[in-house]
This record gives sequence, C-alpha cells and structure tokens, in this order.
Amino acid sequence: MATLRLFASAREAAGTDRVELPGPTVDAVLDEARRRFGDHFSQILDHAKVWVNGEEAPPGTVVGDGDEVAVLPPVSGGA
Repeated sequence: MATLRLFASAREAAGTDRVELPGPTVDAVLDEARRRFGDHFSQILDHAKVWVNGEEAPPGTVVGDGDEVAVLPPVSGGA
C-alpha cells in the first residue's frame, strides 16, 4: 500500500495528515481516498497537485508499497 500524505485543506477535510491506501496507481489511491473522505475532500482534490516520492506525477503513475503520494492543494495569500 502507498502512503497518502495530505497537506493544508486536504488534511483538514480528511481529518488526518497521512493514511495508507490500496491501489496500483495514483488514480486508484485517490479514488479510494475520495470514497473514504467524502465530497468536500473530493472537491479539494479536484484542484490539487499530486506528487509521488517528491516528483509531480500524472494520474496513471504506478505506485506500490513504500511509495508516498502527496496531495498539495492550491494555496493563497502573500502580498
């Protein structure tokens, strides 16, 4: 299983900063997260960047045990 790491609003919507989820690809892991964490989380995920092991990853990227899938929602602020 891959470890899903959640940041900012994705972390708040899920109520956790990390969870292990099954799935052979980024898409499959994120589908399981959507099912588990609900509509509000899904809406955030629609606009988030996804990285695997520190590199931006397309949806079909293969993941496995020990891989880290990070969800980085857009941020705002600054001057």
